[in-house]
Amino acid sequence: MSVTACPRGPRSSPVRADATGAASAALRPVLEAPRRPARVLAVFPSAIYLEVRAELEPRVVAVTTGGAVRLPNALVTAGTPPPAAVGDEAWVGDGAVELERLRLGVRRWWDPAPPPGRAGPARLAAALPVLAGVCDRSPRRPGLEGSDAAGLLAAGCARASPHDCVTAAERLVGLGPGLTPSGDDVLAGTLVALRHLGTAAGARRAVRLADRLGAAVAFDARGRTTAVSATLLHCAARGQACAEVLAVLRGLTGGSPLEPALERLLRLGHTSGADLAWGLRIGLTAVVALTGDGANGAARAGDGANGAARAGGRGG
Repeated sequence: MSVTACPRGPRSSPVRADATGAASAALRPVLEAPRRPARVLAVFPSAIYLEVRAELEPRVVAVTTGGAVRLPNALVTAGTPPPAAVGDEAWVGDGAVELERLRLGVRRWWDPAPPPGRAGPARLAAALPVLAGVCDRSPRRPGLEGSDAAGLLAAGCARASPHDCVTAAERLVGLGPGLTPSGDDVLAGTLVALRHLGTAAGARRAVRLADRLGAAVAFDARGRTTAVSATLLHCAARGQACAEVLAVLRGLTGGSPLEPALERLLRLGHTSGADLAWGLRIGLTAVVALTGDGANGAARAGDGANGAARAGGRGG
């Protein structure tokens, strides 16, 4: 990271360093808006989470290092994050993030929702048992122990039932502990899979379902889950996801090897990777069912839906 001294500008004490980073295009609304106050929500060795005091989305900006998970709301910089503590004041806007000891500008933008390649229903149907097998064999289990809400979501998606999907989402939003509760991760994986894989296969019903479910989830998220997770759900409703999820989607559509990408995803966090993977499984199952890929596709979709339901009911 290249660092040079620079004045703080309108703030009362000097910014001690100036640097640049690569920002997700999801952050354009907040980074290109007028400068607004923010506060530090959480601090980790490789990431700082800032909540912007505005109605704009995404409300939470993740300042991360290159070795951290590349979240869809991330501004990625080289080196280590500057010293910060929960509750510290910050500023976001006018093309930069300002912390006590750093002004971090945007050098370039990257796409957190790259368009998927075309993938016919047969390809997706063939990928479903591979995804299900890796998930079933993995020691990394989802975090929804004792909850059948994911099963209801899987069944509702496979039938393209907005009512059942929204009913399940109402139970899943904010369900579980941590910065990103398990229920939110399952919903995020489902939303991204419905939108990307539905687009890849030309399954308009799946994309419309993503629109309906995404609107309901985004409406509920702000008051029912953490600020960090609400932001990630807003991103997922637009098809924006972390790099590990996007790699699995490329694998499902034949753009890259699937199993290594799944293994990397499953290793994320305590249960987040497994929860995201089960959401992808729910979404893929629905897309296969909604494309009507003959008897084989319908049977595979049924197996996937049953597996996702069992995963939700037993916590994996």
